[in-house]
Amino acid sequence: MTTTGKQIFTTLESDGTLTVEIAETQFPDPTGNQVLVKMEAAPINPSDLALLTGPSDLENAQYSPGKIVAKMPEPFNSGAKGRHGQRLPVGNEGAGEVIATGDSDMAKALLGKRVACVPGTAFSQYAIADATMCLPLGDISAKDGASAFVNPMTALGFVETAKAEGAPSILHTAAASNLGQMLVRICQEDGVPLVNIVRRQEQADILKGMGAENIVNSCDDDFMNQLRGAIDATDAFFGFDPIGGGQMVDTCFKAMEQVAVKKMSEYSRYGSNQQKKMYIYGRLDLGPTMLTPAYGFGWTLSGWLLTPFLQNAEMETVLRMRQRVLDNLTTTFKSNYTREVTLEGMLEKDAVLQYRQMRTGEKYLVTPWG
Repeated sequence: MTTTGKQIFTTLESDGTLTVEIAETQFPDPTGNQVLVKMEAAPINPSDLALLTGPSDLENAQYSPGKIVAKMPEPFNSGAKGRHGQRLPVGNEGAGEVIATGDSDMAKALLGKRVACVPGTAFSQYAIADATMCLPLGDISAKDGASAFVNPMTALGFVETAKAEGAPSILHTAAASNLGQMLVRICQEDGVPLVNIVRRQEQADILKGMGAENIVNSCDDDFMNQLRGAIDATDAFFGFDPIGGGQMVDTCFKAMEQVAVKKMSEYSRYGSNQQKKMYIYGRLDLGPTMLTPAYGFGWTLSGWLLTPFLQNAEMETVLRMRQRVLDNLTTTFKSNYTREVTLEGMLEKDAVLQYRQMRTGEKYLVTPWG
């Protein structure tokens, strides 16, 4: 017996036409370790937008009830050739009630329970999820548990990565985001020095209100002096950047090198021996990453994604992280939402144009049943 419900799909054609629409979908009965979740809430994360709308021209798109038709500009359309013609579901994570299960013991144990899950199809009234990727929420509401995976596990993953690579401290850009605020609280709890780079004074004020230290504002005239001072005070030669495009990573490397050179006892034409590393984990800026290497030869730029991290981590580490999230879901890992929308409301022009900007403090929550 199948279950029928509404679901959002995104399709990109070879001519650059992007269609995002709600459609009636039949969901099969779960098998094996699968569960069928009646979705109650799902956040719109920056990681969802790359697939949902990408850099399409939403200002000039055609909007009708439950549907958006837009154009994907070049070179982004050609760069997404692999998805041309594919009708893809969207929504990384969410929460709801398990209403049917496969025959595995792990799946059966979840029947009737409210869970957070990562189905990759969360913008829907129902979703098939793997039981291993479900977190029982107990008395925690679906709205409080909807963001239990992506941001919390990413923020914890940053700290675990730093520890594994021997970095005593962390630098984080765009640091006032929901994820950034979680990272502040984690580092406070774990005693990890953290340098927080923000872009506006109101963002700095948010972090100051949380008791964060080492906050630097990229819009201040003395930004580089602030950044060098914060790195010098914390030895933060290891960082994470969700911006991707532009010169922020380059700026961080330069400040790190300038601090390292100042500590050298003698001059070297090759620069310092200090190892400097930045991970890009998002693309808030879709432009190219600009590097002007003038920071010695001891630097590394790499990418960081949650799924590969979890796949490569020890199971004990993953289970410890998940339990920490569950134990602190309404405190350390709490997410705040500026607006709730239905599936239909999610595709309205004013909503799309707002949440695609990914502004600090403007996180949206989708409630599929209204």
